[in-house]
Amino acid sequence: MTGSHLVAGNRLTLLQNGTEFFPQLCADIDAAQHSIYLETYIFAADETGSMVADALRRAAARGVVVRVLLDGFGSAELPQRWVDGLRMAGVEVQWYRREISPFTLSRSRKRRLLRLHRKLAVMDGGVAFVGGINIIDDIPEHSSFAMPRMDHAVRVQGTVAGEIHAAMRHLWGVVSWASLRRRGKEIERLILGKVKHTAAPAIIFLLRDNLRHRRDIERAYLKAIAGAQHEIIIASAYFLPGRAFRRALIHAARRGVRVILLLQGVVEYRLQHYATHALYDQLLAAGIEIHEYQVSYLHTKVAVVDGQWATVGSSNIDPFSLLLAREANLAILDAGFAGELRANLLAAINGNALRIRGDEYGGARNFLSRLVARLSYGIVRLLIGLSGYRRGGS
Repeated sequence: MTGSHLVAGNRLTLLQNGTEFFPQLCADIDAAQHSIYLETYIFAADETGSMVADALRRAAARGVVVRVLLDGFGSAELPQRWVDGLRMAGVEVQWYRREISPFTLSRSRKRRLLRLHRKLAVMDGGVAFVGGINIIDDIPEHSSFAMPRMDHAVRVQGTVAGEIHAAMRHLWGVVSWASLRRRGKEIERLILGKVKHTAAPAIIFLLRDNLRHRRDIERAYLKAIAGAQHEIIIASAYFLPGRAFRRALIHAARRGVRVILLLQGVVEYRLQHYATHALYDQLLAAGIEIHEYQVSYLHTKVAVVDGQWATVGSSNIDPFSLLLAREANLAILDAGFAGELRANLLAAINGNALRIRGDEYGGARNFLSRLVARLSYGIVRLLIGLSGYRRGGS
């Protein structure tokens, strides 16, 4: 955490990894006087989860309204006693789609994959956090890594925090209504809420849902890529873009823009990992740089274009984030903030990543590895098709 940036009346602070994020989150929870909303995909029963849960209980004990929304799949391993303990302390806890597992049969295959993947928090409607960091210990469990997951979040003070607060309150109401009515109708048909901004905003809160904001995050990426003049840096834990997104990157590279991708180098989920490798030949042939993060898991979802535009949030560049899950990002037009994030990413690329070069990569891959990559890619695309979601050009 190197400093804050004033952008269009909002003070932004870039936070890297849990070592910076969780102490600041808990400090703001402890400072809250009226309300706290928190959404997360994973809330783990570990040391970090205990630290955040204790802060939430302290807030509830002093009369603050505390509302926590958990994804029913991502937080499925959270013990019931933890949830009961929070509720007994006065913390309101709700589950997003807990009744449907992605791996069970149901009337709609698509609905099984609709998850709450956002990582948001807002205190008193004036301080908010947007990013990709789950509530889980920074160093992955059962791993030999000495380094934490690479991840980012942004702390926001200002008008955008009010927009985030409104969006979170709305979704809380939607889930409350659905729980009260006990109905199985699709929650995604309800409007999440409008994002209001000026004609030329410097910071926008971007949502991805399944009605009004189906492609907002993807469109923001594509617009920034299309307008790039010098450099595009994208860091994504899971990278499996559709054809339109790949074409945009390739066209940028061909018109002389330096395109740099920081991707997962350590195998975490084999299917996604090898499916991404199926795209390497095409991307490398276009002159796109690919760097694989080596020292731990890469979990961040960020980008910087021309050192001016940046985005930080929960959305990966893959079908599950861009087409199915509820996601939230900030898009920021500010040279100071973008420059800080760019320096952060370049340090990781230069110090902790391995560059994949086209000549070496092609020569090192045998027939079997190419086959595994193509099969993995085909399986992922098949899963998206079976989910019931198809879109031309993806």
